[in-house]
Amino acid sequence: MSLEDRDLISVQEARNLARKAKAAQVILAEFNEKQIDVILRAMVKSGAENAVRLAEMAVSDTGFGKVKDKTFKNEFASTVLYDYIKDMKTVGIIREDTEKKLIEIAEPMGVLMGIIPSTNPTSTIIFKSIIALKARNGIVFSPHPSALNCSMEAARLMHEAAVSAGAPEGIICCMSKPSMEGTDALMHAPEIALIIATGGSAMVKSSYSSGKPALGVGPGNVPAYIERTADIEKAVRNIIASKTFDNGTICASEQSVIAEACNKDKIIAEFKKQGAYFMSPEETAIVAKALFTSSLAMNAQLMGRSPQEIARKTGITIPEGTTVLIGEQKGVGKEYPLSYEKLTTVLAFYAVNDWKEACDLCIKLLNNGGIGHSISIHTEDREMVLKFATKPVFRILVNSPSSQGGVGASTALAPSFTLGSGTWGGSSTSDNVTPMHLINIKRIAYGIKDVTQAQPANEVKKSVVPVTNDQVASIVTEVLRRIEKSGGLNG
Repeated sequence: MSLEDRDLISVQEARNLARKAKAAQVILAEFNEKQIDVILRAMVKSGAENAVRLAEMAVSDTGFGKVKDKTFKNEFASTVLYDYIKDMKTVGIIREDTEKKLIEIAEPMGVLMGIIPSTNPTSTIIFKSIIALKARNGIVFSPHPSALNCSMEAARLMHEAAVSAGAPEGIICCMSKPSMEGTDALMHAPEIALIIATGGSAMVKSSYSSGKPALGVGPGNVPAYIERTADIEKAVRNIIASKTFDNGTICASEQSVIAEACNKDKIIAEFKKQGAYFMSPEETAIVAKALFTSSLAMNAQLMGRSPQEIARKTGITIPEGTTVLIGEQKGVGKEYPLSYEKLTTVLAFYAVNDWKEACDLCIKLLNNGGIGHSISIHTEDREMVLKFATKPVFRILVNSPSSQGGVGASTALAPSFTLGSGTWGGSSTSDNVTPMHLINIKRIAYGIKDVTQAQPANEVKKSVVPVTNDQVASIVTEVLRRIEKSGGLNG
């Protein structure tokens, strides 16, 4: 075939992989809980043992993030995830109510399609592979072209580990020739039961418009509000730890910092103390222009980059050891580009008069590309937390790094790299996705109420005693007599 036929090759590969995975999944569906657990432990072991190498490949392929942090994510997606899901009931009877005589049985969905982002490729593949097989599903991955090599290697390792532990050949597949046409063909393949989409808004929307059930996650654009009662040193430390984690590539990372007038100076001083560089208005404009295209899509050349690399590419000068770049903004929208999601080491900074203004600003920022996802608040006031719980998001992260908190590393949320933003954000779930989102539940329901003794409607009609005209006239006469005796209608 000629180079012009690459799209046809991609489409054919997608169809072949979907069929292969379906044949394998039919076999896996018959596995018991013990067999599945043996497979998962082999996959977890492989993910942990290869965490560093996969992280190095991901950074080499994409240029995004840090090897150390991607290593952590690979380990998190294997060992931490397994510890959380190992006791989940996803095979056979998962619940039984003896009093109500109701039995619930888990059934696999079938073959899943996993759309993989360039920002977190290997950890997302490890994560989705494990939760898919925990629920006895097969999975076929459509990787981002810029992360192809590391994605294919992560999928290969997961597949080999699963097969070595007894899983059928072909249960985990990855496209080697990804294209828009191939991805579309995979979405529409009859063997695909559900799409798990992690990536850009366009890809997520495409998943939902495919006609297949989908679990898609939208952008974050997380505001971080440092309220007047907050421990400022700790709050700043958490924000920097989150924003520098893998150079800000997690969608739950903070995008804007909101300070109150009463603590603004202390917050700025603490950020500077911890290595943040507050850009001048001129520098902010230069960096903002470089970060985004004319359509306000983020420039991939600056995504997941260190402050030093951003400074080099934009020509600004920053102090040695700078941790994050911060640019003050006076509003939200196209005229203020830093008010959008920035998956890199750049933060917007806002100052407000009080918590009410902070509330209003948070809503504006969320409506600017993060509705439904997450919000971060640093405070010692529980009532303030409850006030912010009314905001249009499904994760309110309190006194925690937002990146690590959102995925469940520093909070009690489910460990996950697929964070739903609910119907507000165009997602079918507001949860951190787990294997429980990847099963169908069959119910056996015994009759517990005797409805056969209820009197039929026609029997009710038969029991009504007919009234003659003379009886009606007599009743009317008696009613009129009583009215007259009581003083008439006005009495």
